[in-house]
Amino acid sequence: VQLQASRGGLVQAGGPLRLSCAASGGTFSTYNMGWFRQAPGKEREFVAGISRNGGSTHYADSMKGRFTISRDIAKNTVYLQMSSLKPEDTAVYYCAADGWVAGSTQEYEYDYWGQGTLVTVSS
Repeated sequence: VQLQASRGGLVQAGGPLRLSCAASGGTFSTYNMGWFRQAPGKEREFVAGISRNGGSTHYADSMKGRFTISRDIAKNTVYLQMSSLKPEDTAVYYCAADGWVAGSTQEYEYDYWGQGTLVTVSS
């Protein structure tokens, strides 16, 4: 399975940004999907997860209400809509596939990873 994330970019604090991650080489509809991020000098952390059919979503506490994960099975793509961005949201964002469950929050629970995309939030 190959995961190709869209380019991140530079955004001002308070602004929105949407990331996408296109999957290929596997059966997208059978994978629980997730987003993680790694800020400079910090460990990778869970951001959001979504079930195979999109009916269940899970978020890290600090992202609830600001980030929305969704998926388009027809396009084999998972999205992360981010709003009210803060400078502390600056990180490399990774999409991951085939989580053990929809709410898998640990890296080892996912089998496939995208290459990461940098999001920088300026103050």
